Parts: sequence; C-alpha cells; structure tokens
Amino acid sequence: MTVNDALRAIAGFFVLVSVALGYLVHPGFFLFTAFVGVNLLQSGFSKWCPMMAILRKAGVKDILPEGKASCCAAEAA
Repeated sequence: MTVNDALRAIAGFFVLVSVALGYLVHPGFFLFTAFVGVNLLQSGFSKWCPMMAILRKAGVKDILPEGKASCCAAEAA
C-alpha cells in the first residue's frame, strides 16, 4: 500500500465515521466531515496534505517495490 492508497482509505473512513456520528450522536460531527472535504479540496490544488507527512513518518512508502502492481496501475499507464 502506498501513501496515496492509505490517504484515500483514511479519508473515506473519516467521512463514513463522521457521517454516522453526525446522524446517530450529534449533528456537530458533520463539521468533521466538512473539514475532511476542505482538506481534500485544498490538497488537490496544493499537492500537500498533513496526513501524507504522518503516513511517511509512519513508514508507508511513496511507491510500490518493483514487480508489485497497484490497484490503479492501469490508470497510470
């Protein structure tokens, strides 16, 4: 799993959890959903995301080793 793959998975998880919490616990949790969306939007323009730095420090690789295929390898070609 690369940094981009992990970032997408974490963002999706945060959105789903915050929507569920907003519906089940308190509507204030929808603000966290908005925060994740704003962060994804700004990272699309700036190419910088704080979670990517955290993932790199945690040891997640930017690229896959030789011979390993990503789920998105066909898109890159």
